Amino acid sequence: MNTTQAFNYVSYLWDDTKAAELADDEVALFIYRSNLLGADLRLTNYAGGNTSVKVMETNPVSGEPVEVMWVKGSGGDIGTLTKKGCANLYVERLQALKKRYRGLEFEDEMVELFNHTLFDPKCAAPSIDTPLHGLLPFKHIDHLHPDALIAIAASKDGEAIMHEIWGDQMAWLPWQRPGFDLGLKLEETVRANPNLRGVILGGHGLFTWGDTSYESYMNTLEVIEQASEYLNANFGKKRPVFGGPAGQSLDVQSRHKQAAALMPTLRGLASGHRQMIGHFTDDERVLEFVNSNDLPRLARLGTSCPDHFLRTKIRPLVLDPAQLAGEDSVAYLEKAFADYRVDYTAYYERSKHPNSPAIRDPNPVVLLLPGVGMFTFAKDKQTARVAAEFYTNAINVMKGAEAVSDYVGLPEQEAFDIEYWLLEEAKLQRMPKPKPLSGKIALITGSAGGIGKAIAKKFLAEGAVVVINDNDADRLAGAKEEFQNEYGKDAYASALLDVTKADTINTAFDVAALAFGGVDIAVNCAGLSISKPIEDHTEKDWDLLYDVLVKGQFFVTQKAVEIMRKQKLGGDILNIASKNGLVSGPNNAGYGSAKAAQLHLSRLNAAELGKDHIRVNVVNPDAVISDSKIWAGAWAEGRAKAYGVTVAELPAYYARRTLLNEIILPDDIANACLAFVNGLLSKSTGNVLNVDGGVAMAFVR
Repeated sequence: MNTTQAFNYVSYLWDDTKAAELADDEVALFIYRSNLLGADLRLTNYAGGNTSVKVMETNPVSGEPVEVMWVKGSGGDIGTLTKKGCANLYVERLQALKKRYRGLEFEDEMVELFNHTLFDPKCAAPSIDTPLHGLLPFKHIDHLHPDALIAIAASKDGEAIMHEIWGDQMAWLPWQRPGFDLGLKLEETVRANPNLRGVILGGHGLFTWGDTSYESYMNTLEVIEQASEYLNANFGKKRPVFGGPAGQSLDVQSRHKQAAALMPTLRGLASGHRQMIGHFTDDERVLEFVNSNDLPRLARLGTSCPDHFLRTKIRPLVLDPAQLAGEDSVAYLEKAFADYRVDYTAYYERSKHPNSPAIRDPNPVVLLLPGVGMFTFAKDKQTARVAAEFYTNAINVMKGAEAVSDYVGLPEQEAFDIEYWLLEEAKLQRMPKPKPLSGKIALITGSAGGIGKAIAKKFLAEGAVVVINDNDADRLAGAKEEFQNEYGKDAYASALLDVTKADTINTAFDVAALAFGGVDIAVNCAGLSISKPIEDHTEKDWDLLYDVLVKGQFFVTQKAVEIMRKQKLGGDILNIASKNGLVSGPNNAGYGSAKAAQLHLSRLNAAELGKDHIRVNVVNPDAVISDSKIWAGAWAEGRAKAYGVTVAELPAYYARRTLLNEIILPDDIANACLAFVNGLLSKSTGNVLNVDGGVAMAFVR
């Protein structure tokens, strides 16, 4: 029985009971080990590194036992790895590829040959790291990118430091792009040094191994713990961390206020090639770096580990807080982005080969602002968040390397050869085509239920991220749990929003800016209904209807427009009005006239905002009863009384009076909203789309 080990810098997560349940399935135990290692971002970053196990399988042709290696497939993540995400290859066939290898010049052709070594042709595609595992003799192997090890691997004196910590138990291989040749060098290093417990790849990462899954796990943890202990013992001894502070952080409220105000402008500038989603962090590790004297020097050196700069570009854009405090802050940002593009283009031109892919988006991925934090931009929220995590890893690496030596970034040509590797380009070309709303941010008022929630879900399904909100905290909490379970944390943000209160409107849009970078689609869906004869209608009823439906729509639109103008990306305002804005019905003076005001306000806004390429359109529902708070109260009773039917008979009554004899559902309204914002109607504004099953009295023309 194993006992829990005491570690200070890594997490010991091994559960003997769980491992015992998997003891008869070595592949399952290898998956378990991989997931534990991937659960600690100090050990490896998202989708970084790979793990393997060699087991005996039955040859499906001969029926004889054969050695097969299971290894994380291309593009996978060990923290969430399953058998489906693994490649499995005949070890003997993989070893035989040594006879086919023609040298570094022909490295890429080996990847295609891996397909001829597959045990299961339907398994995940093998990654470029496959020979690094397959050519080593060990049964269990872990290849990780721990910050502590990369700090040593990216140090000028890294090899000497390695020997100081581990003596001859570890070996050093200078930086080399992963591939078959590096696998051969690993094999030779291990053959020449039979007592090794691991190998450090210069500028890259760590290889460790063991005879069992547990022994490999423990060896990996112990090596990383020892490296971490060494670094932590040296912080501040040689010189102050990052050269000491050059300034101080703003307080947290001021940081978030400035970040929220700045995000839409940054997002607009970062979206020159494709619309981006943003992420902001003011993690204390980030603040220590951005507030330091060494920020300009280290940021310019760029990152070291290939996984880091593939996600973050070779270097970030560092912003000047003094320039942002002036009246010409937008002009400063425009020039800073333009200078970055020029610099990136020059890097491409200096480094490109005759067969290099065309230059990609030259805008920065990572932006650093002293006193405030770090902004990252990418095609979706997860990628933007992970880019921030990777650059935080890079900060940790620089901190460790500078504590014990001098940090050394990857040489520019080597960085380019990784970034524009033809195999990497082929991987990008295989990515699925973006969904219609990819890169779009939507804020839908009243989206914790009913029509609003249906719209939010529809937009999410088509690639957008959403800000869900409600004035009912309990209802919003239920929606948050539902969205978390169904879509995950990167798909949505949430805020309490009462459209009659300006401060909650401002807060909700700040949430959108901090979480995603701004807003592209604002849907005014929050509403209520009061159905009373004129003699029973009170001033309070009247004011509430107009405050929510008309004034609420106006001020939400006003705030959305403010952000959209900062982004300079255009945008969409969608207003959920009603058939009642066009049809004169009984007992409906307050609600119907407020809906009519919504309709005309939409037309007025459309006329004013066209110059900003902000489209304003209206969807007119009727009788959407499903999951609606409106129909849970007196409104349903009032409408039933007006039409001489019971509440239970209302759905059928409404369907019978339509030309199509259809019951209208929240999804029907969501589909209409999607039609306005998915690009097919990008040249339409000031329109009204009725979704009511066909009510002739409500025809606009």
